[in-house]
Amino acid sequence: MSTSPLLLVPFREVRHEQPDDCLHYESVAVRGAEMDWTIPAHRHEGLHQFQWLEQGQLHGTIDGRDFEAQAPVLLMLAPGSVHGFTYTPDTVGHQVTVPTATLRKLLGGSNLTDMGLGASCVLADLGREASAECKSLFTQVAREFRLQSPGRVHALHSCATLLAVQVLRQRGEHFSRERGQGARDALVRRYLALVEQHYRGHEALPFYAQALGVTPDHLSRTCRHVLRQSALQILHERLMLEARRLLAYSSLSVTQVAQSLGYDDAAYFSKFFSRAVGSTPSEYRALVASGVRGEV
Repeated sequence: MSTSPLLLVPFREVRHEQPDDCLHYESVAVRGAEMDWTIPAHRHEGLHQFQWLEQGQLHGTIDGRDFEAQAPVLLMLAPGSVHGFTYTPDTVGHQVTVPTATLRKLLGGSNLTDMGLGASCVLADLGREASAECKSLFTQVAREFRLQSPGRVHALHSCATLLAVQVLRQRGEHFSRERGQGARDALVRRYLALVEQHYRGHEALPFYAQALGVTPDHLSRTCRHVLRQSALQILHERLMLEARRLLAYSSLSVTQVAQSLGYDDAAYFSKFFSRAVGSTPSEYRALVASGVRGEV
């Protein structure tokens, strides 16, 4: 069965008329009006994207999870995350796209990019002060991007850094509200960041526990308390999420998908996938193509 190739949006295309610029800014209306306010599911490699909606409503899907959002709302889309949106025609907002490598440098080589910005998020109910800060930041990016003033690149990089920090802070507050505060939440966030970095390497749970300075049992108990899943379940779920993405949005063969996920044996990958998802990789791809399955 043939499938459509994965829709990748490279940074050169994202930036349109300025392919060599340091980042790209555009209003949400640019793509919205062009595409009848519906952006089909796609993914960016090596790019972080920040959106701020100050008016309108949004229905979207990120990695197979549907959501509805009413402005004001802040979104961060991580590299590789499959996302698609439908905006109401009255939507007013901003979109900033930054190369992930640039973001890492701007954050001083710290692990903040992987720990706090490794997974996409939708942040609503920010409060009046946080909303005002977001609006000011995105407006400043828009102004600096249009102008050719001295120090333009430095100013844009500074704005990008502040945008990333704003997402990190708001995400942390949101996590605290949802899950409660304390060391357990911090441990889980660190574990999720490590999973994002190493899941293709098929490292065993003791590898993660040792890196975090805890025992495997303690890590698993903490994950169950905070996320209602064991540490191993979280690890396997991340691996299968990437498998579903590749099967649904790429033309790679099942063997190639297995290899890209670190499996030497495609048959073992197929068995593991079948147990986790309930259908073989080929069956899953066919179901997605027919519109029956959409959790990718």
